[in-house]
Amino acid sequence: MKWDEFISNNVKAIKPSGIRKFFDIANQIEGVLSLSIGEPDFAAPDKIIDAMITSLKEKKTGYTGNSGLPELRAAIAEYFEAHYGVKYDPVSEIIVTVGVSEGLAMALLALVEPGDEVLIPDPAYVAYPASVQLAGGVPVMVPTYPEDDFKLSAEALEKVVTPKTKALVIGYPNNPTGTVMTAEELLPIAEFARKHNLVVLADEIYCELVYGGTQFTTFAKLPGMRERTVVFNGFSKAWAMTGMRLGYVCAPKEAIDPVLKLHQYAIMSANTQAQYGGITALKECAAEVEEMRRSYDERRKVIYQGLKDMGLPVFEPKGAFYIFPDIRCTGMTSSDFCEKLVQEEKVAVVPGSAFGDCGEGFVRISYASSMENIKESLVRMGRFVNKYRK
Repeated sequence: MKWDEFISNNVKAIKPSGIRKFFDIANQIEGVLSLSIGEPDFAAPDKIIDAMITSLKEKKTGYTGNSGLPELRAAIAEYFEAHYGVKYDPVSEIIVTVGVSEGLAMALLALVEPGDEVLIPDPAYVAYPASVQLAGGVPVMVPTYPEDDFKLSAEALEKVVTPKTKALVIGYPNNPTGTVMTAEELLPIAEFARKHNLVVLADEIYCELVYGGTQFTTFAKLPGMRERTVVFNGFSKAWAMTGMRLGYVCAPKEAIDPVLKLHQYAIMSANTQAQYGGITALKECAAEVEEMRRSYDERRKVIYQGLKDMGLPVFEPKGAFYIFPDIRCTGMTSSDFCEKLVQEEKVAVVPGSAFGDCGEGFVRISYASSMENIKESLVRMGRFVNKYRK
């Protein structure tokens, strides 16, 4: 039987994740220092783990409601309003999902008709264009540039918008660049969305991880944007709960209802034990989150200075736990650089080209690793760059 004849062309057209490719390469080489995966090197705080264990001991092992535990949705609404200044009804405007990825996929399926165009800043997290394609839409990559710290501009958006454009996907703090856009910088993007009557899908999973006095602004707080924005957030990054797969979607009821319809058929409900952990995360773990954020900040400063010292052009990231240096001085493509680096110096990073055409000539480095690993990786990378510098 030729299975290839049965696989949909839609799926065939989607490229495998460039992130996982280099993660797999690193796993096959003994002694590799991996700065490739965007996963905290911390475990979830003990309070969260204890809450999950308690829920198991109390035999709370059944489904929750499709939207998630009422207590968790209430905690999300309270936390979001207190920290970001936007109020959502926990009953009708919040869904608990299996991470941000599921929420984004369901929202795109609910919104996108075949042929609809969805604007995505380039470089971007690899799941954005793939999720648009799976929904039958057309991802339209919008260039951003290193001289602007890869910040999105309304001018760039205006050059690619067409009558077929339906939505804009954004993610700040950004993966892969670490870029953060201020409220002032986001205002022209909001005006663009209103002008062209677009839905904005805002992935804000890294919102707790900002540095150097930077202030995060949720896109839904900008003038006129709550009514046309779907916000995605979750517990993987700031609370180090990646394996629990717990996220949430906030949006007006009219947008939530169709997303919930798809979620209930595809998923039923998010993991029950993870949801009990999420309640504790929001209510009791502020100190642990701040401790992890301070640790990332210390690592950020070290890796930023280290890359500058080896002569790689790089801007200072203000959010998430990624840095995006320019490696064009070596004369190599991003992929060649990463393959040779892991083979010769046993340091794994991800080619910027995995995140879009504008990422070519750059590499994504995750500093969600120990300070010891970061310092040794810098030594090895410096040796490698000096060897191949043109």
